[in-house]
Amino acid sequence: MALDVQASPLFVAGDPPPVSVVNPGGASPFLFIGDHAGNVIPLSLGTLGLDDAERDRHIAWDIGVAGLGGRLAAAMDAAFVRQTYSRLVVDCNRRHDAPDAIAPISDGTVVPGNADLTGADRAARFAAIHEPYQTAIAAEIARRTAAGQPTILIALHSFTPVFGGVARPWQIGVLHDGGDAGFARGLLEVLRRDADLTVGDNEPYRMDLIDYTVPRHAYPAGLPYAELEVRQDLIADDTGQAAWAARLERVLLATSG
Repeated sequence: MALDVQASPLFVAGDPPPVSVVNPGGASPFLFIGDHAGNVIPLSLGTLGLDDAERDRHIAWDIGVAGLGGRLAAAMDAAFVRQTYSRLVVDCNRRHDAPDAIAPISDGTVVPGNADLTGADRAARFAAIHEPYQTAIAAEIARRTAAGQPTILIALHSFTPVFGGVARPWQIGVLHDGGDAGFARGLLEVLRRDADLTVGDNEPYRMDLIDYTVPRHAYPAGLPYAELEVRQDLIADDTGQAAWAARLERVLLATSG
């Protein structure tokens, strides 16, 4: 996907485009998206006042999702629309007016570069990053619809094994709420056939009014969808990503078939 990053005052020479589409035009009915797949920070914003360790933590991105989505796209001949920039810059799975769309504090970490932003500062981040990402998803769905190609929208996310000192027992969670949630419920059933898995139904998070991307694109069009949360320690390296891509390919095909 070509996009002139210099069209935004947020970007300078050397900044990558805010969104990329892996395997555009893939023939699979599955369309994978990654709201938090990247952890890049625009050069004009420096490091947001965070050190390397903080920028590699889950507060900055969904660890493992970029590799998982890329493997699924290759294995299933599917498109994967993925965000480049850190959710600390702007969270592409939040509405413009959401308090945590540009979080001043995340999981106890103060983000100095997000303090005292003006309305213009916030608008620039949404215009440069959030809107192109959402536009790319809409364009891919429109292309598929015009071509008579069905779409099953799968949002890929990941979650920490421990949060707030509490261990999370699930290996994977399936999130769903409004719209056509039949595919998500079917996927839950297929995943639960595996005795080795502890599967969360709207766990460790619920899909609700906080979520933005799936409700925006799937609900009005009546698209089947699921939002998947995979535990980060399981997909933090190439081996785990390969194993989970193979597992998800099997269960997604079993659910759709």
